[in-house]
Amino acid sequence: MNPAIPIIENPGEMRIAEFTDSPFVEIKPDERFETGCTYFEAGMKNAVKACLVRKEVYERLLKAHAFLPKGYRFYLFDTWRPFLLQEELYGFYSEKVIRQFHLENAEEEEKQKRIAAFVSVPVKDPAFPPVHTTGGAVDLTVLDEKGRMLDMGAGFDEISEKSNTAYYETVRDTENYYTIRDNRRLLYHAMTGAGFTNLPSEWWHYDYGDRFWAYYTNQPAVYAGVFERGTMEKATDCRALH
Repeated sequence: MNPAIPIIENPGEMRIAEFTDSPFVEIKPDERFETGCTYFEAGMKNAVKACLVRKEVYERLLKAHAFLPKGYRFYLFDTWRPFLLQEELYGFYSEKVIRQFHLENAEEEEKQKRIAAFVSVPVKDPAFPPVHTTGGAVDLTVLDEKGRMLDMGAGFDEISEKSNTAYYETVRDTENYYTIRDNRRLLYHAMTGAGFTNLPSEWWHYDYGDRFWAYYTNQPAVYAGVFERGTMEKATDCRALH
């Protein structure tokens, strides 16, 4: 991908959902993917040790990988989440956001707006769900040919303005500014080139088929929320799809 092309935020618009049944598949580590299961490794009690996405999401991840330099691959932090994990994360990160942005005395509307930029409200409505419960949302970064994470200037789930995808398009607060900017552009253009949209407040978060994707593409959402692992179709080993 061309690092000379800047990241441009899209204001977006919501459309009525037209849900479809789509099977879930499990992404296994291979030459294109490394799976982190970050919340499981962090000891979150409701996390699952599996990277599950919708079939069409997996297919687009393969397309996105083709845009990466030879030897590079994706590192998946998080994909599908059960609803109970979304509740757990919302409670944990709400407090962090309020502290980070000094919102203790702010109006409730301002608090909720800031919190929603980093973690979806756990609304148990399959037609308007947290996006990670749909199988359409992926949190990821890029590994180089030696398996090292590219420098993105802010860590995964970092609660700061530096997490905004386009932050380094205008801010030069580090000597590695150009490297960080180009690394983010690499991820951004690979993913959007494959049909994903980005959540502007999180450089690592991309969507296909969920309500965030619907908002930014002005198309109907295609995936409803799936709140428990037991309600999915049986997960398929993605390597068997070839």
